[in-house]
Amino acid sequence: MPPLGLHIQVAARLPGLESHADFGFPWGLHRIPALAYDQVIAWKIGRGAAMDEVKDHFEDEATEFDRIILALIPHYQTMIRVLVDAVPFSRSEPIRVMDLGCGTGTVAAQVLDVFPNARITCLDVAENMIAIARTKLAAHPQVNFIAADFSDLEFCGEHDAIISSLALHHLATDGDKQKVYRRIYGSLTPGGVFYNADVVLATNDFLQALCMKAWRRFMGYSLSIDEIEGKWIPKYNEEDRPAKLLDQLAWMTEIGFVDVDVLWKYYNFAVYGGVRRADPAG
Repeated sequence: MPPLGLHIQVAARLPGLESHADFGFPWGLHRIPALAYDQVIAWKIGRGAAMDEVKDHFEDEATEFDRIILALIPHYQTMIRVLVDAVPFSRSEPIRVMDLGCGTGTVAAQVLDVFPNARITCLDVAENMIAIARTKLAAHPQVNFIAADFSDLEFCGEHDAIISSLALHHLATDGDKQKVYRRIYGSLTPGGVFYNADVVLATNDFLQALCMKAWRRFMGYSLSIDEIEGKWIPKYNEEDRPAKLLDQLAWMTEIGFVDVDVLWKYYNFAVYGGVRRADPAG
């Protein structure tokens, strides 16, 4: 998910727990201790809470998480719509999809709106995020959940589409990003697609400063200057490692992706990706 570092204290709202778990939102997820979904359920039920109460708890957290992302990421809903629209299959197909850095399951839910027979694997490093995604997607038994760090994960099986939203910029180096792009390519079926919605860098310092100015302006519609400059911009500088968009397009082409393209861009946020070759040489 996005590139900043919002933390929502979840277990702190459950009286009696000696410690709490934070959501890294979404910039520092690799540093956030996890509170497992099943642990929360067991804790609540052990104190006489109904399953409906457990569900309500996670739905409340999802609502707050999703509300704040709209204040931080310019035109987030449009960006995600473009990401899902780029998946080039018919509505009825039982396509196999992997959502890297699934967060609260917002993107997976939109995929299922368009492709109701899709089989989706939701992957995130934070079990807290997986917990909320489970609740949001509870009506869809064809969704699987994996709590893992995709920077070290060897993807299993073949997928018709791999998508990611505001996650891959967490990878520390350009080499790390290229390594994951290669794994993604190897896990796609011939003709399968990979699209990424993410924060990126511009091609020079002047344009990057222009992008940051536009981003600050957007956040200023909902947030105070003190919060932007005292919290979100420092989090971005400390925790995010975005790469130049044109470099990423070149890496994808070198790896073997074809039809590499940018589908949407707003200053330093973009949707881009490509297709695995359909011929045996791919």
